[in-house]
Amino acid sequence: MGRLSRAELQEHNRARVLDAARNEFTERGFPGAKVDAIAERAGLTRGAVYSNFPGKRALYFAVLADLAERDHEPWHPEPGRTAPEALGALARAWAGELPLVDADTGDRHGSPRLGRHLMSEVLSEERIRRPFAQLMKLDAILLGLALEELRPSGAPPARLVRTAEAVLTTLHGASQMADAAPGFLEPFNVVSACERLAGLDLRDAWPPPHLPYIPRARPADEPWSPPPATDAVRGTPARLADDGVVAILGLHRLEAAEEAVRAAPAGATVTAVLVTGEPAELLPLARLAVAGLCGCLRRAFPPSAWPRLQVVYDASGVLARSAGVPAVSDGTEAAVRIEGGRIVARADGRGACHAAAAAVTGGATPAGHARREGSRPS
Repeated sequence: MGRLSRAELQEHNRARVLDAARNEFTERGFPGAKVDAIAERAGLTRGAVYSNFPGKRALYFAVLADLAERDHEPWHPEPGRTAPEALGALARAWAGELPLVDADTGDRHGSPRLGRHLMSEVLSEERIRRPFAQLMKLDAILLGLALEELRPSGAPPARLVRTAEAVLTTLHGASQMADAAPGFLEPFNVVSACERLAGLDLRDAWPPPHLPYIPRARPADEPWSPPPATDAVRGTPARLADDGVVAILGLHRLEAAEEAVRAAPAGATVTAVLVTGEPAELLPLARLAVAGLCGCLRRAFPPSAWPRLQVVYDASGVLARSAGVPAVSDGTEAAVRIEGGRIVARADGRGACHAAAAAVTGGATPAGHARREGSRPS
């Protein structure tokens, strides 16, 4: 075997560190794990660990993200064809990842959940809580869009993001109770509750954003040559060359992705490119949040109902730069409109997603802002 390049060696060492960290966290839990012990398990120096990860928490998020993104066991039941069926299947897939206790014997089936210390780490600092809150907003948007695709033919348009928020609150609460109160959780009740949430009328609607100042999209005529990327929603190559909207969003502005989806022309591809000023720690958290939902969503919903929103991670900022955004932060919001393989409009600042998506261009018809509140994007 030939000598590894520097990049290959770094990737090899990173994989060794992650494998060692997973074993350390599994055996000792996050609080008891030590970076020195992880380095020893990996056969590397402490400095080599820190050259790949800024700290133990970043390692923890990365381990959980890697596990969440792995292929799950084959899902034999058919995906749901109605909203109640799909939410029931989603809840069953979610509950299947949790540690449960047999109330009669008291025996735990499976090992304690590796992610049981996640929420304590999220709660530890505002700089973690705020991105996590927006990641939950993004998850609710993805799930809500999928639910909207399952509305019966002829049903009036309705936004279902609030229903998705109620479902995610139930599922995340189930995860916490499975860890905090072994034996309390009855999976059947969780599944049944999620099924019934599909029929709950939360009077949801999406009005166009009412901001003091919404930037106008600027006409452009620029080449568009994005690097290859993966769509985290589907686990397939992202269709970045398609006509549509590409939104560059910092982890404090993720809810703006819905503005791009609602305002984009029918049939347009909408992509949320996630960026952050702290990619080593916060992007693994983003990967974990999106994979935790989408792994279950892909098993519970038919492909025809998967949300019309791609999610791409941009750790190095190279995709943002190709869109003309040279510097990014957690507060970034910028968007470009793509038509015929070129950038034909762009907008920056709060409201940029709506502005770029709703802009009237040579090959588009005004769409999003003319839709009725809560209308379904096609």
